[in-house]
Amino acid sequence: MFKFERRPQTRANHAKFEPIYHFVAFPILVVNLVWSGRALFLSPTFESALSFALAFSLIVLFFAMRVFSLSVQDRIIRLEEHLRMERLLPADLRPRIPEFTPRQLVALRFASDAELPTLAREVLDQKLTDPREIKRRIQTWRPDYLRC
Repeated sequence: MFKFERRPQTRANHAKFEPIYHFVAFPILVVNLVWSGRALFLSPTFESALSFALAFSLIVLFFAMRVFSLSVQDRIIRLEEHLRMERLLPADLRPRIPEFTPRQLVALRFASDAELPTLAREVLDQKLTDPREIKRRIQTWRPDYLRC
């Protein structure tokens, strides 16, 4: 699961899929939910209702785990980028660091140190909020191989 990737990371391939999580666990949980729903529909008993409720709860838990881990990751990225910006931005931009939204910071983390000051200024001055647009403007991609 937590392994270092070896292929070069770019805007085109930076989204991450964990095969065991996305392509094994999720389909099994969906099949279980459908099967339990079918059993409840065909034979509405307490046991089939409980089985369906448990299957539904597992799906909810599956998504909650993802949201929780991504929320923690975003908080860490926010901290890292604030520290990085304190170090790299010119004096006139440093007071504006709190203006960045978490989504902007998550997108800006891929910008190289050399281009971060210029891109940060563009994001604030042009009020760019779409992470995809921010990532499109990055010329030198700074990979993040430790993301969730």
